Amino acid sequence: MDLGPLFANLLSAPVLFFALGVFAALVKSDLDIPAPIPKLLSLYLLMSIGLKGGVELAEAGFTSQVVAALAAAVAFSAVMPVWVFFLLRRKLGVPTAAGVAATYGSISAVTFIIAVAFLNELGAAYGGYMVAAMALMESPAIITGIFLARRFRENDAETDDAKRSRSGAGWGPLLHDAALNGAVVLLLGALLIGAAIGPERYTAVKPFTSELFQGVLCLFLLDMGLLAARRLGDLKKAGAATVGFGLIAPPVHALMGIVVAKALGLSPGDALLLAVLAGSASYIAVPAAMRLALPAANPSVYVPMSLGVTFPFNVVVGIPLYWTVIEAWWAAAGAATGGAG
Repeated sequence: MDLGPLFANLLSAPVLFFALGVFAALVKSDLDIPAPIPKLLSLYLLMSIGLKGGVELAEAGFTSQVVAALAAAVAFSAVMPVWVFFLLRRKLGVPTAAGVAATYGSISAVTFIIAVAFLNELGAAYGGYMVAAMALMESPAIITGIFLARRFRENDAETDDAKRSRSGAGWGPLLHDAALNGAVVLLLGALLIGAAIGPERYTAVKPFTSELFQGVLCLFLLDMGLLAARRLGDLKKAGAATVGFGLIAPPVHALMGIVVAKALGLSPGDALLLAVLAGSASYIAVPAAMRLALPAANPSVYVPMSLGVTFPFNVVVGIPLYWTVIEAWWAAAGAATGGAG
């Protein structure tokens, strides 16, 4: 397999700014980005991705393949937490295992954005509908995680943690926060706006949403590097086994995404985005939902796992590795088809 994309990714500006943030935090530099700015940067990135995806969706239209891909994405998010929960349940306990399960069934929008930037750098095509897939994958994993926690609640439930679990939010607020959190609303809203304005009207905002994208991403990843490095201390509480899981789960889930993408006949670009969605882990939406619905789940376990282990792995190694596998597999399948013809 060609490892060129891996080394090229290591020298890309966004990844290097992420590394700079990690370095600055580790050497205890006073480098910092004031709190409101990272949120503004994330809003910009989500809006840009949503608009571009909507424009591309308007051009391509809805096909049976698009519907199948969206259904597969939702199924991934709903089903993947189940095996994660049962694997970690005995080690972490029911509430925290449910939190980890929801984390690894949900997605990281930032990882998706980096994958999009990676494809843009390569000039590889991808479908705008994958933005909708990202938005749709936020919520099912959260709902599955809460269901598992409530279904398998430990019987010795007179502990304080268990009582807090029982007094967690009902399904109404949970469903509202899972389906209508800010990231999902902005993504789907921008997607619909992009589809409504189409390619011609999109040119008016393209200089803002497209040409500034790479620079904003660099600044955002600088902040992410600072944040990830500051979470490394929490990994000691999680233990070596859970850290190992944070490294193993992404390629396992990504491979599942690649297999499904191949079965659906998706393009290499769409296959990478589905793999990244399947292999990423949430560190924003899930902690917010768990705090509301399952306060007994320990965030010092699942937040550093996703932000301190899985996110850096995907950004530095995972995305180019998945792309290398996809390129090799799709090329081999094309050669076999050509040879048969």
